[in-house]
Amino acid sequence: MYPILFLSFSGLITLFLGFFQEGKWVKPATILFLAIASISAFIDWNKPGAYFFNMLQVNNFNLLLSLVILITAILIVAISDNFKEIEYAHSAEYYAIMQFSLVGAIMMTNFQSLIMLFLGVEILSVSMYVLTGTDKRNLRGNEAAIKYFLLGAFATGILLFGIAMIYGGVGAFEIDAISGTLASNQAQSLFLYIGLVMLLIGLLFKLAAAPFHFWTPDVYEGAPTIFTLFMATIVKTAVVFALYRILHQSFQNMHLSWSYILAGCIALSLIIGNLSAVKQISFKRMLAFSSISHAGFLLLGLLHVSKTADKSLLFYSVSYLLASTSAFGVLLALKNERTENGRSNENISVFKGLATRSPFLSAVLIISMLSLAGIPLTGGFWSKFYVLTDAANDQFFYLIVLALLLTAVGVYYYFKPIITVFEKSDIQEAITINPIFKIIFVLTTLGTLVLGLFPDLLYGMI
Repeated sequence: MYPILFLSFSGLITLFLGFFQEGKWVKPATILFLAIASISAFIDWNKPGAYFFNMLQVNNFNLLLSLVILITAILIVAISDNFKEIEYAHSAEYYAIMQFSLVGAIMMTNFQSLIMLFLGVEILSVSMYVLTGTDKRNLRGNEAAIKYFLLGAFATGILLFGIAMIYGGVGAFEIDAISGTLASNQAQSLFLYIGLVMLLIGLLFKLAAAPFHFWTPDVYEGAPTIFTLFMATIVKTAVVFALYRILHQSFQNMHLSWSYILAGCIALSLIIGNLSAVKQISFKRMLAFSSISHAGFLLLGLLHVSKTADKSLLFYSVSYLLASTSAFGVLLALKNERTENGRSNENISVFKGLATRSPFLSAVLIISMLSLAGIPLTGGFWSKFYVLTDAANDQFFYLIVLALLLTAVGVYYYFKPIITVFEKSDIQEAITINPIFKIIFVLTTLGTLVLGLFPDLLYGMI
């Protein structure tokens, strides 16, 4: 896996670049490193195989996932603005840690052994613990980092214990060996059931799915916005496809057992995520509960065991990545809007009067909210459509009805920022937008609209 090797070295180089010219070249160098890592993925294109003693698997779909993760990282780094919103920021350290975290994310989508899965989860998790608490002068950020670290450590322990139990029941760590054992032996041991449940608990915690979601609102709100975006997009994508590999490639013969667990998590995620988001006044907190709801839709896609499940999940992930990048990016572009205590205003009220102060930003925000709500002519509509269609093929009609009802609730709170955009504001001066922000917003917004108008451009080629 060339992206893993390259990012491991480029992260170290990034640390040393921080010593030169006060880190002036760190951000462009990071974008260059990520671009080279993306290109290096094509070395293995159409060359399926395994690496690191058969612990990592390479095929075109896995490489496509790596590309989605790396391109999303490029977009996030481009709008990071050298972390000016963080007091006493050390940009070289943060960019290096972000590159190391991508190593973990790619491991989680390409693993062939549960040991490599655990290493990927740990690399990604430890990186996010550090990045969450980077704003050391922010007490809310420190609280978020401690809470995330302590709860994440418990979840990782449960995950590791589950892997040990699976090994006790099967005698192997490789997902193909587990699948082969289950196919040849109809009677599964108790160790295997316990291990699978604990493995699911650990990964569902990382996915922020209910009832393991309790850390999400505080951590999303307390972390610097750029790292909240990283957490809501790249981390979620890595975890959902790690679950896909485990459930669809290792435990497909136990579908009846784990489908009940996922069904319960889906129902809770949709209910808790949507109903809790309704009353939020903080934009980041609203998106945190929204991400719980989207975790429910992603899990709904996992319930469907067929060849189209990976296509639906990837389409949903890409549309969610584009819309989330736009939404959090607009909030970052408004970081100079201050409250009375001098801190950035992260409430929905920060968008008041945006339609007159910056029609461009207001259009970007509106399209992202419409996509997250699943309104037609956006990528979010088709992503929900494909997932619900797969669920209908498996006759999960009670979950479909619940999802449709709560999607209507989602439309209500997603329209709150849209309505606020057109409200009058006492502040009338125009907003100056960084040219890089404009480029990224054009790409993400056009991507959302293209997926909404021509969904087969992505869905048909997967």
